[in-house]
Amino acid sequence: MGPTHGRRTGIGNAVAWATNALAAREGLDLQPYVTSARARVRAPERRLPLPAALAVRLWAHRSPPIDRWLGRPDVVHGTNYVVPPARCPRIVSVYDCWFLDHPEDADRDVQRAAAVLRRAVADGAHVVTSSDATTRRVRELLDTHRVRTVLLGPPVDDEVGVDDQVGFDDQVRLATPPIGLPHDTEFILALGTMERRKNLPTLVDAFGRLAREHSTVRLVIAGATGNDVGAVDRAIARLSPEVAERVVRTGTVDGASKRWLLLHARALAYPSLDEGFGFPILEAQQAGTPVVASTAGSIPQIAGAAALLSPANDSEALAANLYWIVTSDEMHAKLVRRGTANVARFSWATTAEHYHAMYQEVVDDA
Repeated sequence: MGPTHGRRTGIGNAVAWATNALAAREGLDLQPYVTSARARVRAPERRLPLPAALAVRLWAHRSPPIDRWLGRPDVVHGTNYVVPPARCPRIVSVYDCWFLDHPEDADRDVQRAAAVLRRAVADGAHVVTSSDATTRRVRELLDTHRVRTVLLGPPVDDEVGVDDQVGFDDQVRLATPPIGLPHDTEFILALGTMERRKNLPTLVDAFGRLAREHSTVRLVIAGATGNDVGAVDRAIARLSPEVAERVVRTGTVDGASKRWLLLHARALAYPSLDEGFGFPILEAQQAGTPVVASTAGSIPQIAGAAALLSPANDSEALAANLYWIVTSDEMHAKLVRRGTANVARFSWATTAEHYHAMYQEVVDDA
């Protein structure tokens, strides 16, 4: 449960929303655990008597099983790439394989987590992913057949408190515009940390092509600074001064500002080089905002027929799709309708049902 403590990322949300859905199932007794020494633990969570940093150092090697500390479960599920050593069957969640494919992008903590993951899988742990693309990559990179896909549910607005598409009136009520963002023109929205996997320099290049054909549209990049900020800076510097002025970087935004951006954007641009699921795709579709994205990783499976897709590194094709969605009200309306239908394919109750069946299966097999 470590990802649910502190500032929640996409993985933290996935763990929290899945746990809430699992807790509602009959015949399943959840015993959440954390390794963090700083997390505020609330019942029924238990804190393992092992700091997280020390745990990952130990678990990367053959370590004694800790079933007793875990409450002697029938199965243990590590929800964030790491699962502790145990005598009972083990399952570990892998959301994407970028850090395995690109270890140069991983910091030391992530590299240690990768070592724990490899050790666990080598010792017989099962893997669960959130997309078929990640399942295929796990089989190749970790050399295991013990891997399956369980799709996640749609983004849940914790302030509204529903496990479903948030009503438009509720979205408007909870939305506030980011400070300093001009409100008088259309804009394309990019949402997420400025890391290499998000492929934002290609988006900036594509926006430069679009801006030459459309004199007022803006590009809004909303998200924390990451390891690709320098490349993003250089991509913006290559634009003409007039076009560069139309690129707005908001930094990290709160929930209310993110809602406003999604509700008012002409489209969400999501040109990632890899994705394990892609909550922003479904968030945009919940808000009635079309998606223009890449064909990388999980994106085609999660976006369905409700997005305009192009190869991740083809800025010209991305620019053409952006131009299409900016200039065609017919295509815009079509993607809004398709997006609403697409979100309905996802359910946390279904995710919990499949997780529960997986737990029973691995226990029975053991």
